[in-house]
Formats: sequence, C-alpha cells, structure tokens
Amino acid sequence: MAIVSFNATARDGVGKGAARTLRSKGEIPAVIYGHGREPQALSLNARDLDKMLGHIQAESTVIEVTVGTTTSKTLIREIQRHPIRRQILHVDFQALVAGEKVTVSIPIVLNGIAEGVRLEGGVLDQTLRELEIEVDPSNIPDHVELDVTNMVIGDSLHVSDIKVPEGVEVVDDPETSVAVLAAPRAVIEEAPAAEAAEGAVEGATEPEVIGKGLGDEEEGEGGSESPAPAKKGGESPGKK
Repeated sequence: MAIVSFNATARDGVGKGAARTLRSKGEIPAVIYGHGREPQALSLNARDLDKMLGHIQAESTVIEVTVGTTTSKTLIREIQRHPIRRQILHVDFQALVAGEKVTVSIPIVLNGIAEGVRLEGGVLDQTLRELEIEVDPSNIPDHVELDVTNMVIGDSLHVSDIKVPEGVEVVDDPETSVAVLAAPRAVIEEAPAAEAAEGAVEGATEPEVIGKGLGDEEEGEGGSESPAPAKKGGESPGKK
C-alpha cells in the first residue's frame, strides 16, 4: 500500500469569493470529511499539490494529511479542474477509518510477452486499465497483475482471470474484457482484398446472359428491346 504525507492549513473563509482569493495566492481550497467527523475546510499549496499528484496514483494512494498537530489518513475522492485551463480548483479528501472498507480503483499491470505477439506478430490491446475493488484502507494494493504469456491470436482475458489478494473484493463485472490479442493489422486488411479478388475471378467465369424471359425481369431495370411489330396487309418493305 502506497502512503504519502501532505501538510495542509485549516481555513475559515468559504464560498466562491474566498476560494478565488486563495487561488490568487497560489493556494487550493479543499475539504476533508469522513465517518464520525464534521467536514473541515482546508487550504493546500498549489505547487506542492501538483508535485505530489505527479508521483502518485491519486485514486488509490493513502494520503496522510496533517493539519496543525492532527494527522488523518485519507483518500482523494474528487479533484475539480477548470474545464479549459485544467488547473485544480478544489480537492475533496475522505478520512479513512480502520476496519471500514472503501471502494477504490487500482492499476492493472499486464505481465509477460504474449505468445501470439512473439511468434505470430499479433497485437495485444489492453481494454481495461483499472480495477475497481472494495478493501480495508490498510490493505489497499498498489496494483494487480495479469499474466498474458500464454495468449495466442483470438484469445481474450477478463476480470475473472485476475487474482486479487486476500481480503480484496472485486466490484467490476467478472466478464469485463481486460486484454484482447488480435491478428496483425496487415493480415486483417489483406483478407477483404483477397475475397474481392476471388469474387472477381468467379464472376468472370459465369456465362453471359443474352436476354431474360418475362418471368426473369427485375423491377426497376431496363428491359430488353422488343422486335418491331409487323406491318398490316403483308406489304413488303420496298412497296408503297
């Protein structure tokens, strides 16, 4: 379990005006809440916060937040960012209680080189990168691993294939795909071309249809021309 420490300052002012003033001073407004405690407004140093977030998995790292003489183990539950500039606007911390399980997302790490990649040039696609679990805060794993060594082209691995430590309960659907091994892209692109060429050869060997009977005409297609009707009186073409 990863644990980092962070110092925060208690703040009295709340609301948009107070938050805007904090940000102008290089501080980020935050709040810490949790089981059996009143929410507490905090102020965080923006530079220190950016530095910390750049080195941790925010969703699953336990952060020991120290305010004055009090230290609380917490998890970051929400980071609000500006929709355009992406700067952090607010952070929510949840205080943890030993024995009280929490729901977190941890990274899924694929181990090994798939046989289908090594021998057949296949393409391995990781379709799920985080696993949602329920666990005691003191036992949060840094990540879970999934061995892909024996995968060949056409194989797929699912959440049910991931082995988790004792005491960890998986929240995600067991049938959710985690990794898929596909054929090389060149092979996929060549297949339709080969089918098209084969169809052209078959079409060239079919007998040409000179005309159709009335029962074979298709609606919407131009029909074959009918012969001109004979002239009355049995006149020959040259007689007037």
